[in-house]
Amino acid sequence: MEGGADLSLLRTPDGRRRFEWIGDKLFQRASLDPEKEWQLSLVKDSVTPGHKEYNEKAARAKLMSKDTDKQNWGKDVPADQLAHSNDDMECYTCHTSWTTSCGGCHLPIEANWKTERHHYEGGESRNFATYNPQVARDQIFMLGRRGPAKGGKIAPTRSTSALVLSSTNSNREKIYIQQPPIASSGFSSQAMNPHFPHTVRKTETKTCEDCHVSKSDDNNAIMAQLLMHGTNYINFVGYNAWLGGDGEISAVQVTEWDEPQAVIGSYLHKYAYPDWYQQHLDNLMALQNAHQHSAGVANCLQLRGEYLYVAEGEDGMQVYDVASIANKGISQRIITAPFSALGHDAHIDSKNATCVALPSNQPIRPSQNEGDLMRIDNQEQPFHPIYNYAVIIDAEEGLILVDIDTFMDGEPRNNFIERALTWNEGNVLRGARHVTIGGHYLYITTDAGVAIIDMDNPLEPKTVFVVAMEDARATALQFRYLFVTDADGLKVIDVTNVNAPKLLPNNTIAINNAYKMHLARTYAYVAAGDEGVVIVDITQPAAMQEYQRFNAGGALEDSRDVIVATTNASLMGYVADGKGGLKVLQLTSPESQPKFYGFSPEPKPQLIAQYKTGKAALSLSRPLERDRGVDETGGQISVFGRRGSRPLNKEEMQRLYLGKDGKPWTVENQPK
Repeated sequence: MEGGADLSLLRTPDGRRRFEWIGDKLFQRASLDPEKEWQLSLVKDSVTPGHKEYNEKAARAKLMSKDTDKQNWGKDVPADQLAHSNDDMECYTCHTSWTTSCGGCHLPIEANWKTERHHYEGGESRNFATYNPQVARDQIFMLGRRGPAKGGKIAPTRSTSALVLSSTNSNREKIYIQQPPIASSGFSSQAMNPHFPHTVRKTETKTCEDCHVSKSDDNNAIMAQLLMHGTNYINFVGYNAWLGGDGEISAVQVTEWDEPQAVIGSYLHKYAYPDWYQQHLDNLMALQNAHQHSAGVANCLQLRGEYLYVAEGEDGMQVYDVASIANKGISQRIITAPFSALGHDAHIDSKNATCVALPSNQPIRPSQNEGDLMRIDNQEQPFHPIYNYAVIIDAEEGLILVDIDTFMDGEPRNNFIERALTWNEGNVLRGARHVTIGGHYLYITTDAGVAIIDMDNPLEPKTVFVVAMEDARATALQFRYLFVTDADGLKVIDVTNVNAPKLLPNNTIAINNAYKMHLARTYAYVAAGDEGVVIVDITQPAAMQEYQRFNAGGALEDSRDVIVATTNASLMGYVADGKGGLKVLQLTSPESQPKFYGFSPEPKPQLIAQYKTGKAALSLSRPLERDRGVDETGGQISVFGRRGSRPLNKEEMQRLYLGKDGKPWTVENQPK
């Protein structure tokens, strides 16, 4: 593929040249319409001052130097110093108007349903599967690298096959539901790939602030999206919301099973299933179906695949088998082991396990990503070793690592786990209560504040820095900023340089009882006790603005945790409301927010459903991350669908916003 194709050799069906020079102008002819041809724009004309086709913005983009301090541009910049060299970047990277991204499709398989195969081999099958796109978006712009066969250039990428699979057997038992498969390389099957979107334009193009930090610092979420870190906006909750309580865990059914899979009580539910919607209203918006299991104090839990990881305080950390959560043929849907504990031990004893987190909640299997088949034949990148582990935070013992690859190997007889590491050097993690994982860094709230721990070598942790704060409670990370709740409310730490983090002054959203939070693009949703959910505009993280305090007229009475996810075209919120149980909010809909399809529409929260739990609801499992292909330090998570293609690595990411001195440099869309 080196050198490209000689376009002068192409012919139309009637034998004329597809591309032809006529004088100093280049024309292209249509293949299907012999009467149609058009003049092509030439780069040399657009960058030549005085030419009638000269475009200052185009010239600036094409002739910009790599010098991020001067940001000088022009024809005097040597070819090897061009920031956007044709040798390293596809031209349509900037000239793309928009790109489609598939945020998720559901394939439910029905057994004993005779159907004709639609693939090339033909024939019949005893299984019937429908293909149900659920979240298709056109405002997601991300960058990666093409494979070596295409020159390894930087190009737009997209989510292309974010599947979840379900299967119903001949007895109408749902033997598994909404499971994301794992790629043969061990990466998540929330697949990404470099993509030519066929939306090349001269006007609605990408601008400087689409790929670099803006001077006004108002594109933090856009940068997180660009680099494939994910924005937690199109995340997936699905059939059940998983709830941790003071003495129990619960799986609460929040959607219908039929497609389109509507959240019960939502705008879609009203119009797709009007009879069921009316029944829901008649039930005073109470959800009807849930399954529980006794537990310790479940302050933190995380679903991944068919297993639920739960931090249970003095009861340690337990991994529950939840594969049969929707199987009517199983009496106990949530179990600690599918057989005797002698053949299965998924429990870790600890003194006071306060939180558990996984480097990715997408199902992965790092042990598959090894050997020459992966490195040479498939040209796959290796996993960072942190992806082998679950991270447990204990208020007394500190940090505990547990290798959990055994749960991904398809072999049920070896599901035994044990500590790989227990660490609390210098008692730096005293009182640890919450952890956020960002690449190979851990951000842990402790009695002293927020401790940043480097896990580049997972079995040899290093304390990087401790940011002093009073009663730090929970954290959430978006690109260069760490959001923290503490005794005062919501604050922000600049972690652009993790070795020298800075707590931003005069930037606090006062909240009486701020607990956990969820960041979704340009809004933070903070669980705020009897104040309900405080919604904060974080478009400019260094200058947050309160958007709304929502407690649904007092219905949100003890909010402890909140998550946000997209179902079909609408944004939903789920609140662990303490003694109030689970509350479901519709944040956007065509009815409440006509601009619901933008990058980050203003939320218009409405309470649409609720479930009264037996014990106080304290936590929610983070939803499946459907647009996260790589972590903040360059560790690949999602499989790429082109051989040798990949996300940007850490160095390549940082070149987009950090100078040689390690400090951010900024841009403006208008030429200087």
